[in-house]
Amino acid sequence: MKNKLEARIMELRQELHQHNHNYYILNNPIISDLQFDMLMRELELLEKENPEFSDPNSPTQRVGSDINQQFEQAQHKYPRLSLTNAYSEGELADFDQRVRQAIGNNIAYICELKYDGLSISIQYENGQMVRALTRGDGVKGDDVTQNVKTIRTIPLTLIEGDFPNVFEMRGEIFMPRDKFAKMNENRLAQGEKPFANPRNAAAGSLKLQNAKEVAKRPLDCFLYSLSSDNLPTNSHFQNIQKAKVWGFQIPKIITKVDSLEKVLEFIHTWDSKREELSYDIDGIVIKVDNLEQQEELGLTAKSPRWAIAYKFKPESAATKLLSVDFQVGRTGVVTPVANLEPVLLAGTTVKRASLHNADIIEALGLHQHDTVFIEKGGEIIPKIVGIDKTLRLENSEPVKFITHCPECQTPLERREGESAWVCPNEEHCPPQITGRLIHFTARKAMNIESLGDETIQLLFREGLVRNIADFYTLTTSQISTLERLGDKSAQNIISGIELSKQIPFERVLFALGIKHVGETVAKVIVRSLGNISNIMEAPQERLTEIQDVGPQIAQSIITFFTKPENKELIDRLKEFGLQMESTGQLIVESNILNGMRVLATGKLSNFSRDEIKETIEQFGGKPVSSVSKQTDLMVVGENAGESKLEKARSLNIKMITEEEFLQIIRPNEK
Repeated sequence: MKNKLEARIMELRQELHQHNHNYYILNNPIISDLQFDMLMRELELLEKENPEFSDPNSPTQRVGSDINQQFEQAQHKYPRLSLTNAYSEGELADFDQRVRQAIGNNIAYICELKYDGLSISIQYENGQMVRALTRGDGVKGDDVTQNVKTIRTIPLTLIEGDFPNVFEMRGEIFMPRDKFAKMNENRLAQGEKPFANPRNAAAGSLKLQNAKEVAKRPLDCFLYSLSSDNLPTNSHFQNIQKAKVWGFQIPKIITKVDSLEKVLEFIHTWDSKREELSYDIDGIVIKVDNLEQQEELGLTAKSPRWAIAYKFKPESAATKLLSVDFQVGRTGVVTPVANLEPVLLAGTTVKRASLHNADIIEALGLHQHDTVFIEKGGEIIPKIVGIDKTLRLENSEPVKFITHCPECQTPLERREGESAWVCPNEEHCPPQITGRLIHFTARKAMNIESLGDETIQLLFREGLVRNIADFYTLTTSQISTLERLGDKSAQNIISGIELSKQIPFERVLFALGIKHVGETVAKVIVRSLGNISNIMEAPQERLTEIQDVGPQIAQSIITFFTKPENKELIDRLKEFGLQMESTGQLIVESNILNGMRVLATGKLSNFSRDEIKETIEQFGGKPVSSVSKQTDLMVVGENAGESKLEKARSLNIKMITEEEFLQIIRPNEK
């Protein structure tokens, strides 16, 4: 009897998965909604009566659970990088020229729409969905698997195909305009606040803690990228077409072209026709199709060199300037911010806009109470882009940049070659101090969630915290008596501070707030130098040897650690037990490669891609991802790309086999 029940359950699941695919992906249902509902009810009943046959990817899971979720973070198997943005055809021409100089003229580009939604990475094993992560910081993302399962255009179980055992699909979750409008109508009818735009609605829906509520939201998804250690073809375009056969909803608008002219033609077409689409887009993504060429082009610290996003010209609106504030950041930079009469722009109400710096104000010729035109730079941050001088009031005064810090009254300085005016009083200027404190506790830094911005401001005003080391001297009795805080809040803060002592060293380095040292640069520095002492003692030439560390970053690091107060700060943080050494520090076995730039290409028998890079570093070399005049040595594996080999020959770069490489680094091993 149990065998028959299990067989029926499996049959129903397979049938319902196929009907979902027919309806949502192929747009070709072959049964009525009533028939579908009857099959679903039968499966729900059988699963309820026979819980031993439960399956997390059953079609019944589409409705979601009303159990409250707390999103945990998980690491991306394939890190999520950001695309470089282009705003002009000239920038696209520069991209095309760089690509052709690196890999030659035998190039095909893939053009795709750039969806205005929420990025998602979905992992599959043996044809089953196992995990879905938001982009997060690119290394880790929020696990939103249960919510993603409610989106019916995303398959839980693949139908057929030669898919890899383990792979990841990347895409964009969005909300169609018509369904967004209908949802907002319903919200207004129920007395609820409407969403500002489809993107906000999609992002807010995916982060709901109740998957049953997510299932009620009209979310959709296009999946546009396949990642795996065992990809079916060497073409991004062909891999996506295969994914369509496996059951994925791939982009409906995607094309392969062989020239920049055809790329521009695609852009012009969809810039003029984007309002005809049922969903929002904000640009076009251009990718090199050949995966081997992608590998040859490589990556920067933040972006792939083989792809670029062309952003459409943003919407603009006119409004009146009310006043200008001047804000001081944690690095002392003073930024002018315009206060505006509220105006609707790209689905949101804008009240403030950045004026960036004194040069921008002067170039605009901005006067008090001018009527200004605003845009969203990259359709995210509002900025003033022009003035309607015909509406200027008589006798209105020009807007002038201030000469003294608005917080501490110190005369501002402007360093040679820089556009920003800076308050040099970094040790005593309140917003600079609190800015460093807030940066230190941020999620991507020390992640002390219990310390919000307002609480940090309060601790500073009360004289309990003057620098980042002071956090570790706080006690519950000091905190619990403060305004809006009590014993429970105080204990949570102390617990959060204590937990931060386990934060890995690369994030501690980022949290210090050294100018120009972002989270990515902090990681590569820690990987290369290993501990705080090595970093503090490193001369400029050693720092600039590190990938992505140029003279400006190197000088900033040296300047930071030259100051006695910062050396004292590090000593205090060490005493409090913060991580000042990489737990995964690379052990250098020898310096036999002596700084050589080594490129490994093709399939290697003894190393994965990450392993060969680590091995090169372990023996004193520097791994590189593309062929150039600076490349010293090339390790050639099976099926190495002919374009790389030809370029290496033309540059007289020494090429060796994997076996010869092993003999170089371990000459005494047979």
